[in-house]
Amino acid sequence: MVGGTVMELGGNITLSGFSDRDFAEMIVVKKVVGQYARKLHDAHEDFSHLKITLKVTKNQFELHAQAEFDGNLVTSEITDHNLFVGLDSVLKKITAQV
Repeated sequence: MVGGTVMELGGNITLSGFSDRDFAEMIVVKKVVGQYARKLHDAHEDFSHLKITLKVTKNQFELHAQAEFDGNLVTSEITDHNLFVGLDSVLKKITAQV
């Protein structure tokens, strides 16, 4: 598994690879991911799961997002020097595809 420890948030959100992030970063990560998951759920009743995987390489954050809608997967990936910009971008790409 890429990224190590898996965290579940609210039953329909899975975060992988975030175990090395500090407490303050995780507060922001959870808030951003939660807001996008709520938007996806509100806009698409067939939304069932959101998974975000983080891999840190050479001072860059590689993020992979996967959302499931009625058994169909929508995926997105991005690499950025800023964790929060990358997280927002990868989730915007997901919402743009559905």
